[in-house]
Amino acid sequence: PCGAEGWALDAVPPGAAFVAAASYRGPGNNDTRSNKALPILLWWSGSLFPHFPGDTERIDCPRGSCLVTRSRRVARHRRTKALIFYGTDFRAYEAPLPRLSHQTWALFHEESPMNNYLLSHSPGIRLFNYTATFRRESDYPLTLQWLPGTGYLRTPAVPLAEKDAWRRRGYGPVLYMQSHCDVPSDRDRYVRELMKYIQVDSYGKCLHNRELPSERLRDTSTATTEDSEFMTFIARYKFHLALENAICDDYMTEKLWRPMHLGAVPVYRGSPAVRDWMPNNLSIILIDDFDSPRELAKYLDFLDKNGEEYLKYLEYKNVGGIKNQFLLESLEKREWGVNDMTLPNYLNGFECFICDKENIRLKEEQEHKKSRGKIPAPRPHIAQFKHMGCPMPTPGVGSIEDLSEGDSWREMWLQDYWQSLDQGEALTAMIHHNESHQGRFWDYMHEIFLKRTRQH
Repeated sequence: PCGAEGWALDAVPPGAAFVAAASYRGPGNNDTRSNKALPILLWWSGSLFPHFPGDTERIDCPRGSCLVTRSRRVARHRRTKALIFYGTDFRAYEAPLPRLSHQTWALFHEESPMNNYLLSHSPGIRLFNYTATFRRESDYPLTLQWLPGTGYLRTPAVPLAEKDAWRRRGYGPVLYMQSHCDVPSDRDRYVRELMKYIQVDSYGKCLHNRELPSERLRDTSTATTEDSEFMTFIARYKFHLALENAICDDYMTEKLWRPMHLGAVPVYRGSPAVRDWMPNNLSIILIDDFDSPRELAKYLDFLDKNGEEYLKYLEYKNVGGIKNQFLLESLEKREWGVNDMTLPNYLNGFECFICDKENIRLKEEQEHKKSRGKIPAPRPHIAQFKHMGCPMPTPGVGSIEDLSEGDSWREMWLQDYWQSLDQGEALTAMIHHNESHQGRFWDYMHEIFLKRTRQH
């Protein structure tokens, strides 16, 4: 749906208009406006600009065309209608101020909530008009960003006889492969407890207890790509511990989909709504279905010793085994692809989504002006809490009350979560006061801190 054509910006002073170029009409729309008449979208997070190596492009989307740029010198231009931010890079104390009334703010954030807890609080997410997040409720959902398609799930599993032979060679039934330790989901605390009751082979930096068989496999870049030798090695395990680094509805990564691709059963903790997306009713084991790590270990041991029961978890790989219509329809309906050159990627897709929204808004504003107020002005669309809305981090095992005062996880993540709320409130207050000086951010933070301590 998105065509793109390169148009350079002349070396002009800040706020100057784009150089007029020949009129261009791309595929999929009949927009005959010249470049100098098009709305401008500014990628505030320039590193994400999906038109490398240029700085500016004309894009032709279903409803009309836009100019997109990563050149911040047009930030205050009257034709710059939208700023697109990357959630991981968004910092409240660096936000462009004052916020201009003619501009919308769009958020692209497919990464973990831990990368920016500001977005999990209402004051943070409501700074934005449009969102593309992993939540299905966002304006442009990226929920299945790690799932190329149903074919990825249908790849045959390693035969059970081979997995059992692997077990007889002394390998455990459960694999853990994690090198990012001390994360909000506190997964290592859970796995450490589970290890007391069942053999878990842990190859990553976290809870490391076993070496990969070759130097090549020990190379981190091998482990993070779908290298065939690495995949063959880990596919022999019956179970993969698949614990996301943070908990939030619809936040599901390769930690979940890769084991399913390989035919190892994911033992999962992550999205509380994960069952909605599963190929059938029996394809993953949810940690939170068990009262304790000991109970989970008992069940895994039972499946390890009962091949017929274990294989029920891989029936989705058979012909007609993917029975979840919601999953099938969601894959069918999404307009972007994963590793699919026939479809736009989600960056280009979201860009066109914003371009179309801005062209609609432009038209509605023109109609409002022409009618001299008889036709109402377009109302701003505001992002909702449920576009992200991730819960407060909780310990991997037990409750917060069980943790000692000096517990490093508690010190780091609970503080980060609540400080992010203060930051969202501070930036919101600055926008309401039409502040133009970013340096005042910490004064606002201090006021919020004092107000909170007075309340307590």
